[in-house]
Amino acid sequence: MNKTIKKVAVLGSGVMGSRIACHFANIGVQVLLLDIVPFELTDEEKKKGLSKEDFIVRNRVVNQALQSTLKSNPSAIYDKEYASRITTGNFDDDLPKIKDVDWIIEVIVERLDIKQQLFEKVEKHRKPGTLITSNTSGIPMHMMCDGRSEDFQENFAGTHFFNPPRYLRLLEIIPGPKTNPEIIDFLMDYGDRFLGKETVLCKDTPAFIANRIGVYAIISGMHTIEKMGLGVSEVDKLTGTVIGRAKSATFRTMDVVGLDTTVNVANNLYKALPDDESREKFRLPKIVEVLYENKWFGDKTGQGYFKMIRHKDGRKELKEIDFKTFEYKDVEKPKFKAIESAKDVEDLKKRIKHLVNFDDQAGEFYRATFYDLFRYCSFRIPEISDELYRIDQAVCAGFGWEYGPFENWDILGVRETVKNMVAAGEKPADWVFEMLDAGNDSFYKVENGKKTYYDIPSKSYKEIPGIEEFIILDTLKAADNKLWGNLGSTVYDLGDDVIGLEFHTKMNSMGQEVIEGINTAIGMAEKSHKGLVIGNDGANFSAGANLSMLFMFAGDQDFDEINLMIAQFQNTMMRARYSSIPVVVAPHNMALGGGCELSLHADHIQAHAELYMGLVEVGVGLIPAGGGTKEMTRRFANSVLDGDVELNQLQEYFMNIAMAKVSTSAVEARNLGYLRAQDGITLNRKRQLAEAKAKVLELQAAGYTQPLQQTNIKVLGKTSLALFEAGITGMQYGAYISEHDAKIARKLAWVMSGGDLSSPTEVSEQYLLDLEREAFLSLTGEKKTLERIHSILFKGKPLRN
Repeated sequence: MNKTIKKVAVLGSGVMGSRIACHFANIGVQVLLLDIVPFELTDEEKKKGLSKEDFIVRNRVVNQALQSTLKSNPSAIYDKEYASRITTGNFDDDLPKIKDVDWIIEVIVERLDIKQQLFEKVEKHRKPGTLITSNTSGIPMHMMCDGRSEDFQENFAGTHFFNPPRYLRLLEIIPGPKTNPEIIDFLMDYGDRFLGKETVLCKDTPAFIANRIGVYAIISGMHTIEKMGLGVSEVDKLTGTVIGRAKSATFRTMDVVGLDTTVNVANNLYKALPDDESREKFRLPKIVEVLYENKWFGDKTGQGYFKMIRHKDGRKELKEIDFKTFEYKDVEKPKFKAIESAKDVEDLKKRIKHLVNFDDQAGEFYRATFYDLFRYCSFRIPEISDELYRIDQAVCAGFGWEYGPFENWDILGVRETVKNMVAAGEKPADWVFEMLDAGNDSFYKVENGKKTYYDIPSKSYKEIPGIEEFIILDTLKAADNKLWGNLGSTVYDLGDDVIGLEFHTKMNSMGQEVIEGINTAIGMAEKSHKGLVIGNDGANFSAGANLSMLFMFAGDQDFDEINLMIAQFQNTMMRARYSSIPVVVAPHNMALGGGCELSLHADHIQAHAELYMGLVEVGVGLIPAGGGTKEMTRRFANSVLDGDVELNQLQEYFMNIAMAKVSTSAVEARNLGYLRAQDGITLNRKRQLAEAKAKVLELQAAGYTQPLQQTNIKVLGKTSLALFEAGITGMQYGAYISEHDAKIARKLAWVMSGGDLSSPTEVSEQYLLDLEREAFLSLTGEKKTLERIHSILFKGKPLRN
């Protein structure tokens, strides 16, 4: 379908409507955001002598909602300037403007009668062929479009975003009874490519896929929690990142989302599912019901499963609910043998298997909740989905799970787990036994380098559609595409004569193994390939350099070893810049310190839109010395036009480093100077490595030649030193920075000025790298620096003399 989306109308400006509007603005689409005209004047409006006919009053609802969203943290928008792409209005005055849009998205209150009334008005102004979708979380499509014209129904579907739409990857697409299949294909593709979403095709069943499974997992899990007598902090310890789920785990997530939201979905599902074999599990256990009746919904009401006590002296004290008394008590620090024994198991799949099979209360909890969820999901096919992979996709993208139910089942071993489930009274659906009887022991397989899923009707494995354009490193591992590896990094064959380097250290920190990996990968690419992609499928690209080795050398005052270590790091960064093949780096989430420096030295950065990038070394009492300081100085010098000195720009770069400023998006990283105009931004994280590979091939096809190191970088010497010194002294006198902070800042200023030169001078990259290394070395000898590094490594414990 040849459709172009230039302008979207979002009808409803509440929490979801405003955030959906912002996300479309993020990708460059013009948005018309509309809401109701207020029923009454506020007291403030009355005092000003305004009437309900005044423009400011008529658009009060929509404008206040949008402004509230723009102030939200985390931000719903990549750059505040993008808000200019959103035009506000109201249903009474501005609904006729929808005739000029390409897509109308309804995001009003979840009441069928009100939606139908709005759609009747919409049909009077909507031009034929315009997309019309609803963000409903559960109202059936056929009921919403009942009575509408044939054209309306053919172009109507459900597009269920998850909140917050910028950050949660799921977009459920739900066809109506008469929806043109080409519309569904378009929405699936557009959501993926342009909105950066995991688009999942759903059947028009209650709560669709993600909420049906996710809310079941929550409420059913609550029954288990109540039965086992577990506390709030105990459960959150068990259900967070340790098993590959959101950091906010169970109860903190419910407080953030709002208990009322979860309960309303659960209650609606109980009413809508008379034939569900597990219907009674949707009844609220006491540990949910009491809080709901008390209207302790979480953050929105000031208390929920957690409550923050604010004392008169300014102290804050977090409390948690006691399920025995339903009064608030001190937050516990739970300890489980299973968790303690798994703390050094980095591989998530191995850790999950270890935890579920552990013989303690934690293992008992995992077995009870995992087996129950596995059983429930097996019975939802074909009710909510004909294919099992859609359930995993929806739950992972909607609830932030690393692995979905069927993927976790595979991790534990399907055949063995089914035996355990039957013994525990959690017998799965018959098709699971039929699959095993036919000799098929897993729900997923990698065949011929492609990930496949077990298709129940055909009793065979089929390729998962829609991922053929992705590069998935787990699949490459299973297909044995590994070319080289050590403990911290692996080189893969990405196809088309391009290789890829993955880090897999803790937090993907950059130690000796990663440095070896970068040099080896570049050498391999230069010898027999077209280019190199550096990226990974981990939670973060890289949290920076491994501080443990530096701390050891600094503690022993072994400055020769530190000097060698930094020189090797610098040389590796420069090799990435000046290799004979194109090197493309694909940073996502955290790209800090050394991770940022590696990106700065790439031929091209293919960044994920959610990018937290920055040179943060000042936070540990150092300056960037892997070429980061040099590179920002070089970028300033190269941006100066006709010899003019733009000191403001240099000062901005200086302040970004001195304040360890980190971007909150790839767009902001570009504004901070870490990304260049020619660097790319990928919305869909799953497409990032494929797009990075495509850039390698594009650069190579364009006749890539090995660049030469720059020797004409203009530094300003005393001119910029004086500017920096004035600022540092002022900050020190104002008690904004400590004496040690001022020392770090002066070292940074020295490097970025090229030293104490009497006049502007052209210097080489190596000259600046030497200054970097010298400044870094001098700071490692400072006790304050050692204390900061120790505090980070040992979680705030003081350094003993």
